[in-house]
Formats: sequence, structure tokens, C-alpha cells
Amino acid sequence: MHSMTGFGRGSATTELGTATVEIACVNRKQAEVVVQGGRDLATIEGRIRKVVLAKVSRGRIQVSIQIDRSSGEGPKVEVDTAMAGALEEAFTRISKQIGRDIQPEAADFLRSPGVITFDDSGIDPEEAWIAIEPALAAALDQVLEARAAEGDDLAKDLSTRLDLLEQLKTVIAELAPRRPEHYRETLFKRLRDAGLDLDIEDERVVREIGLFADRCDISEEVTRLDSHIRRFREYLESNEPAGRSLDFLCQEIHREFNTIGSKASDADIAQNVVTAKTELEKIREQVQNVE
Repeated sequence: MHSMTGFGRGSATTELGTATVEIACVNRKQAEVVVQGGRDLATIEGRIRKVVLAKVSRGRIQVSIQIDRSSGEGPKVEVDTAMAGALEEAFTRISKQIGRDIQPEAADFLRSPGVITFDDSGIDPEEAWIAIEPALAAALDQVLEARAAEGDDLAKDLSTRLDLLEQLKTVIAELAPRRPEHYRETLFKRLRDAGLDLDIEDERVVREIGLFADRCDISEEVTRLDSHIRRFREYLESNEPAGRSLDFLCQEIHREFNTIGSKASDADIAQNVVTAKTELEKIREQVQNVE
């Protein structure tokens, strides 16, 4: 079991320079990968997302990339000498036409488009990928290790809480069969208090007790609870992402306890149902952290 939170950092060095990748993960129902690396890396963002999503199935994953170029590497300046010569020749022609000497200054060359150009991008995405790929893999390894460690803690906590839930279910199952007998005693007491002395074998009394026993029967709900709890434990031990499945099972377990509480009509059972639903809410909160 993995949690959805974690952090990892990796770096790799090539001729281009050093690529540093940091990955931070937080909870999210779906998988969302956000890449922060600048415009120069926009063409390889899809490749980065594909690598991340092959390892992580849920959560918001923020990938930050920084590239430090090798020493001496910097913006490149390109000079179009032919255009510069043409500009100077133009000034010579102007000088002849107006009868006085005019010489071009540095500002004239800078203002003329194409004479001097600056290439400050300096990052080829494909060349950068050679450094980013191993750095990304190292950062992902750290993230997965952190998520697995926290996932182990989550699994232990959920298992402990599930034990308590199962104990409460067992207590409820033991209390339930006593309800018809208790109802029979209560019914005869009310009849006696009302001055009605009916025989215990009276057909109307037997029918009423039988209807009550049918209404308060929770054997199906207990059976389904057994199934849900057993399935929950299987997911806790699974190597596959189980967060969505566990969340669904929490809803189903809550539904069964709700039904038991409404059918049983018993104070002791109701108290155990309240305790179980309180514990189940804690389980649901923890499940929100599971991948």
C-alpha cells in the first residue's frame, strides 16, 4: 500500500550541465501531473508526464526541473557580417550624395534588425532530456520509497481500526437474536398492564412476534459486513493501488451499519452502531490518503 504524499529529488550531469528534478506529491482523487521547467522544455512535458504516470496512479504530482549549464556556457551572439557590410556601404553612398562624410556608429548596427542577434535559449529539449531522464528516475524512486513507507504506516493503522470494527460487528451479531425474546416479554407486560390476559400461544401474539422478528433480522447485513471487511483486508495486503476501492468499501460498510441501526430497535445495538460509525469515519479519513 502506498500513500499519496511524498517528496523526491534527483540530479544528473551531462555535457549540457546538471539537471535537478524535484517531485512533490499531495492528495488528489485523480492523477494530475504539473511540470514546471520553462518554455524550453515544453515539447518534452508529455514525455515527463508519461514517465511519472507509469509509476503513480493517484495524487497531484508537481515536477520542478532546473538545469544549470556547464561553466562557460552562456548566451550566444551571432553577427551577420554581410548585412553589417551592406549597412556601412549604405552610409558611404549617403556621404557621397550629401557631400559630407557620415560614419555609422555602434548604435546603428544594434538598431538594424538582423545585424546582431542574441540566442539566449541555449537549451535543446532533446539534449536536456538526456540529463532530465535519469534525474527524474532518481526523484521518482525517492517519492515511491516515501509513499511506500507512509503506506505501511497507514495499513497498520487501518488494520487496527478494522479489528475494532469487526469486534463491534461481533457484539451486535450476538445481541441481535435476543431482540424477539425481549420484544415478547415487553409485549406481554404491556398487555397485562392494559388488563388483557392473552395466552402465550395466542395466534395473534405469535404472529406479532414473528413479524417483529422478521423486521429486526439483521443476519443479511452482518453477512455483508463480513464480506466487506474481508475484502478490505485483502486490499490492505494488495500490491495494486486500492484507494478508490477502499473508499467504496467504506461507503458500503457505513450503509450496512446504518441499516442495522434502523432495523434492530435496541439501545445496546444502537450504541455499538454509533461507535462503529465513529470509527469508520476515522478509517475513511485515512483512506483519503491511500493511492
